[in-house]
Amino acid sequence: MYRILLVEDDYSLALEMKKQIEGYGNEVRTVSDFHNVLEEFTVYDPDLVLMDIMLPYKDGYYWTAEIRRNSVVPIIFVSSASDNMNVVMAINMGGDDFIAKPVEPMLLNAKIQAILRRTYEIGVNLNTVEFHGATLNLSACSVIVNGETIDLTKNEFRILQTLVENRGKIVSRETLMIRLWNDDCFVEENTLTVNVTRLRRKLEENGLTGVIQTRPGIGYMIS
Repeated sequence: MYRILLVEDDYSLALEMKKQIEGYGNEVRTVSDFHNVLEEFTVYDPDLVLMDIMLPYKDGYYWTAEIRRNSVVPIIFVSSASDNMNVVMAINMGGDDFIAKPVEPMLLNAKIQAILRRTYEIGVNLNTVEFHGATLNLSACSVIVNGETIDLTKNEFRILQTLVENRGKIVSRETLMIRLWNDDCFVEENTLTVNVTRLRRKLEENGLTGVIQTRPGIGYMIS
């Protein structure tokens, strides 16, 4: 049985979804205090989060960013704001999937079971990802090369994780900026360049030369 946190402010809909999901053998807790979603997440320590976008006080993007600061728990967005822009934003913010409202119970549970199975049942440890002979440790926010651990800052880890997740694809500077700084503060583009340069230097000092490739005027990629 897995623990699922449901972040949905429509009380009747939340109860209905809770009933549907628990019918498949999982445990569901609904958020009661939308001022303190992160606190409820931390206390419950769920295996998966169902996140609405339109919430009181702060939206689902904000709470997803807060969760992603310290956790790689799977997050499925469930929202009526299902236009392409919101779907892309949800995935770029760290969402693992998107389900449009009105929710179809069979589809909801199928996607929940698929992500839970992929995350916790397939493979020994999906908290590590291999690339270029190195191991990205998602739990420890570090990289292991030849048995040696390279400690990364929070931003360096997020950059590397995003690039590894999109291996073979160019990740735009805009996407990285959103992944790193999803708030209302203005951040100079040079700040991203500084973080990438520092990350590249750490990798090169440990023998991972040329791993991060720059596509001038576009972004970065790992082949």
